[in-house]
Amino acid sequence: MLGVFDSGLGGLTVVRQLLRRLPEHDVLYLADQAHVPYGDRAPQELQRFLESNIGYLNERGASPIVVACNTSCAIAMERGWPAGAPILNLIENAAEAAAALGARRIGVIATTVTAKSGAYGRALRERIHGAHVDEVPAPALVPLVEAGRYNGPAVRAAVEEACAPLPRDLDVLIYGCTHYPILDAHFAAVLGPEVVRLDPAIAQAEAAVRFVEEHHIGAGGGATWYVTTGDPASFTASVRALLGEEEPVVIGGRESAIST
Repeated sequence: MLGVFDSGLGGLTVVRQLLRRLPEHDVLYLADQAHVPYGDRAPQELQRFLESNIGYLNERGASPIVVACNTSCAIAMERGWPAGAPILNLIENAAEAAAALGARRIGVIATTVTAKSGAYGRALRERIHGAHVDEVPAPALVPLVEAGRYNGPAVRAAVEEACAPLPRDLDVLIYGCTHYPILDAHFAAVLGPEVVRLDPAIAQAEAAVRFVEEHHIGAGGGATWYVTTGDPASFTASVRALLGEEEPVVIGGRESAIST
């Protein structure tokens, strides 16, 4: 069973890619909506969330853990990963994807914590000689997505504001938060066709495929379970809207027993 976690709805972009590439494998997704957004919290608090989320997935036998939270990756890259199942690091896999594109002028739109950590900049410069990286915080976007506001003038204005600090000669924009690809149409309209928009969810799912193949992890029954620490009814509606699942199995509470 593949384990996935994020602070909220953003990680569903990773789940979507996993379901496309590994449809016969079981997936357990944890959305820590009781604490969303993560992006403006203290590092010590984020470390506790990281340990709790990974501990939950470890207890239920998930392997590997396909991290869908950039902020958690940024914290772990500074403070270390908790012990347990193998981890697929979203930031490192996104940096690998950007390097494969031959990009040199790279923008990263991220949460405040991720942007300030410089994690993307370091990962990209390790892989791309001479890379110029601009990391820009966009704290207003996650609350919009969590509230189900994916369209409209206010959303477009928020994306325009987020993109305003970026240089005009970008090769690639990396979505440094998995919530942001949900607003991809707005980024496309603001940035234009010249800028490649890199969705780390795709790179992360491809890394999961490689891991499954290299470690000969057998397929399960193709079941997907969703756990939220927030409101199950609201989360169910979001899964339906974003993934098109008519009857998703959504469980409230981190302590819920999940039959695998």
